[in-house]
Amino acid sequence: MFQCWPSRTYDSGAHYTDEGVGVSKQVKQLDRVIIRFAGDSGDGMQLTGDRFTQESAVFGNDLVTLPNFPAEIRAPQGTLPGVSSFQVHFADHDILTAGDAPDVLVAMNPAALKANLPDLPRGATIIVDTHDFTPRNLAKAGYDANPLDSLGDANDALGEFNVQPVDLTGMTVEAVKEFGLSRKDAARAKNMFALGLLSWMYGRPTEPTIAFLEKRFAKIPDIRDANIAAFKAGWNFGETTETFVVQYEIKPAPMAPGTYRNITGNLALAYGLVAGGVQSGLPVFLGSYPITPASDILHELSKHKAFGVTTFQAEDEIAGIGSAIGASFGGALGVTTTSGPGIALKSEAIGLAVMTELPLIVVDVQRGGPSTGLPTKTEQADLLQAMFGRNGEAPVPIVAPQSPGDCFDAALEAARIAITYRTPVMLLSDGYLANGSEPWRIPEIADLPTIDPAFAQPLAEGPDGKTPAFEPYARDPETLARPWAPPGVAGLEHRIGGLEKADITGNISYDPANHDLMVRTRQAKVDRIAESLPPLNVDDPSGQAKVVVLGWGSTYGPIGAGVRRVRKAGYHVAQVHLRHLNPFPRDLGEILQRYDKVLVPEMNLGQLSLLIRAKYLVDAVGYNQVRGLPLKAAELAEAIGGLVADAEGISPHQVNVDLTTTPIAEEANT
Repeated sequence: MFQCWPSRTYDSGAHYTDEGVGVSKQVKQLDRVIIRFAGDSGDGMQLTGDRFTQESAVFGNDLVTLPNFPAEIRAPQGTLPGVSSFQVHFADHDILTAGDAPDVLVAMNPAALKANLPDLPRGATIIVDTHDFTPRNLAKAGYDANPLDSLGDANDALGEFNVQPVDLTGMTVEAVKEFGLSRKDAARAKNMFALGLLSWMYGRPTEPTIAFLEKRFAKIPDIRDANIAAFKAGWNFGETTETFVVQYEIKPAPMAPGTYRNITGNLALAYGLVAGGVQSGLPVFLGSYPITPASDILHELSKHKAFGVTTFQAEDEIAGIGSAIGASFGGALGVTTTSGPGIALKSEAIGLAVMTELPLIVVDVQRGGPSTGLPTKTEQADLLQAMFGRNGEAPVPIVAPQSPGDCFDAALEAARIAITYRTPVMLLSDGYLANGSEPWRIPEIADLPTIDPAFAQPLAEGPDGKTPAFEPYARDPETLARPWAPPGVAGLEHRIGGLEKADITGNISYDPANHDLMVRTRQAKVDRIAESLPPLNVDDPSGQAKVVVLGWGSTYGPIGAGVRRVRKAGYHVAQVHLRHLNPFPRDLGEILQRYDKVLVPEMNLGQLSLLIRAKYLVDAVGYNQVRGLPLKAAELAEAIGGLVADAEGISPHQVNVDLTTTPIAEEANT
């Protein structure tokens, strides 16, 4: 086992020599790197990627991550369906996506190599754990022969890559043998050996990971010490081996002053819900049934009783939303979290919240469908379900975050709308945002908006000495919201339920004219929300663009990266991104009319395109992929370039040629 970390002496150039080792190392400056850790679902790739991400966040790089889980709870070991991966893109400048293709792949077994090989660009580095390349594991992965045996030969299948075979498992077992673990338990620390090696290669700080391991395994000293030893052994292997003679440096990215932390979308969304309760002075009640990929919100909110948060893990989806509506009736901010299948089950209860006109936040962390679909993969295919997935005329506002950190602001905005306008609000996140992470600037409390619940107050006696009857369905002239009157307040008793209400009195009504009035009023209330929305941000720096790319949700990153590439190639294109999908911002129609072409990229078959066409009679062009993965910036740039060529009368071939000269890395938005 390595007991100390070698010191180093730098020469006058970009080289250094390890004292006592004599291995000359070169330090190479890079502006960004994309690394993917891949292995069996039991190999700890998510933990490894998360720790590398935290190290990069501490170092100060901008970063975006893409965890990719197998759908099976425990797929057969060593098979392609069981491969789990974690991709992190970190840079010394502003980036928007987790990257299209990894520069470095760490493959822990043959299945991980085979599953991820098609994503690698020519020249990519592959670090392979040779230990599991046995005939049995090769057969499981579909290999007829060991691809590592032909390295450097004429028939080398990996010839276009920089392949580094390393016995990660064997060296890990050797490094931790003093702790008396079984070989199986010792081998489990190989992910920490890999993390140590990559931490050395890219100059990551090591103290945060050591502190993490000390805390995580504090109650199991042997496991704690073995993981720390494996981590240090990996770092020292990189420092002393002749296999890796280049260390890479990626400087911190410039960021606005403030306090930052790395945050996932689900964690940011949970914090936003807590903030919504604090800023409105309301207790938060979450009624939820666990479902991938939304369960982390329930787990996180359960930790925040000190902020007046109550969590209830219900027996099913319907009970979850029913309890949340009851909590809202009682004067709390009711929340329910789920994914697409759960929204289908909750649809009748959402209609009940529309009828009762109570604040409610319905969080849909979208995943691949239909039915059970792709539980661990991402998609944007619930937009029309959120818009129309209820019986009757039941309009619901829709809010969508654009990045993991933006989930905080979107949750706070959903709380504002729900409380102010007395309506259920759909908050559409997705698996990419939920599990991905980025640096997030922690906001100042003073900068957060105050939300006034404006509860109904007991009525005063009139001049005649009588107290007027409470009117539960009277309207605020500005918002068209009805009064919020929790039970237990004398004089504010009123009828509640799913039957149609009479205007003003709230009594049950079957009158046709009243029903028409109430249907139109509820729609007008949702439409009125648009008056409180700020103008859209139109990113059109030259003002000469004839094409605008319109997006929503997590496509923000790929769209932004694709737009940057097209601009870098010398062409004009505008970008507009929507947070509010119902109602649309008031200026959206006028903005779209400025451009000759409108491109709408989505991870569905054209749902926003359909709404835009219907609302504004605009010939929106869809760019649609439903692969369970985020859109790729390079492919999207080609689509944007083709539309720009059409709008400006340029040869599409010329645009494509220019685009191919753009570096694969995202360009800083300068």
